Amino acid sequence: MAREGAVVPAAAPADALKKKAAASRSWILMDAAGEETILDVDKYAIMHRVQIHARDLRILDPLLSYPSTILGRERAIVLNLEHIKAIITADEVFLRDPLDENVIPIVEELRRRLRAVHAVHQVQGEGRENLGGQHDGEAAEEDESPFEFRALEVALEGICSYLDARTTELETAAYPALDELTSKISSRNLDRVRKLKSAMTRLTARVQKVRDELEQLLDDDDDMADLYLSRKLAGASSPVSGSGVPNWLASPPTIGSKISRASRASAATIHGNENDVEELEMLLEAYFMQIDGTLNKLSTLREYIDDTEDYINIQLDNHRNQLIQLELFLSSGTVCLSLYSLVAGIFGMNIPYEWNENHGYIYKWVVIVSGLVTSILFIFIIAYARHKGLVGS
Repeated sequence: MAREGAVVPAAAPADALKKKAAASRSWILMDAAGEETILDVDKYAIMHRVQIHARDLRILDPLLSYPSTILGRERAIVLNLEHIKAIITADEVFLRDPLDENVIPIVEELRRRLRAVHAVHQVQGEGRENLGGQHDGEAAEEDESPFEFRALEVALEGICSYLDARTTELETAAYPALDELTSKISSRNLDRVRKLKSAMTRLTARVQKVRDELEQLLDDDDDMADLYLSRKLAGASSPVSGSGVPNWLASPPTIGSKISRASRASAATIHGNENDVEELEMLLEAYFMQIDGTLNKLSTLREYIDDTEDYINIQLDNHRNQLIQLELFLSSGTVCLSLYSLVAGIFGMNIPYEWNENHGYIYKWVVIVSGLVTSILFIFIIAYARHKGLVGS
């Protein structure tokens, strides 16, 4: 695959150069000293540098939709966590799209930590007597972790903090909107809650993917052992193995010291059990608990939304029952008025009756008796409905 990348500049047609320029992506390279190099290279150069397959690099393509993934390869860790797309080796970090607003904090944090650790190593090289006791303890603690774990920790901390911040923003907007909806059910409030619920569903899926990936790593010791790049590099550092290093970029001048330092840092695990993954397990468990806490926040918010929906449905059912009661009252009154109209219609017919002559007093009795009968009938219908529980008391 490295030879395929070299075919394009050899032919050098205009279309091929345009395709290569379009395929190139902006990367930032950071070494253990915190020194940065902006790279605008294509995928073949990256594959040749870190020696990974095209299918692994394809996971980092922003144009393709891949779930959150942490893959351990022979000489690199392929990291795809939301907007953080990186390749971590035993002494370098490749970050994609370093000018992205969400990637800039990761770059700054990597720069700060790597330069701080590098400064401590320089001071230790000059003489440990110039350091304070507390500084010695902190430096020793930093020195115990291999380079790839420090870079992995920055990425995990960045993605966990990012998702937690998005969750906090969602909570800040959702809880007042839900309370406002319970107090006043309107189309505006309903549409606002609908959008917040959709955003919560999408965010929950993103958090769940990261959590599942961490859980899968924690459940498999072999996958965690594949992430110990310094251990594998120290185990393979022999006179024979040193001849296969690619010369795409100038090799870092301190790679020998890094190898020896990584060997000293993980000497206990190298000379002991090679499958010991306790250090990485503790690191992953810490961020697994953090991402699990974020997921619990979203679950609590979902339960609050469900409770609000149940409360709104109860309110709507109550209003529906009130409308049914009103309809019952109106229907009963309509029936009674229909009977009254029937009596009026019968007596209003233009038909000669013998009792209709010289009996003017009959009119008032017909009106009074008909009104009383229809009123009693209406009261009887309402009383029967109350007795059967069809209307409220």
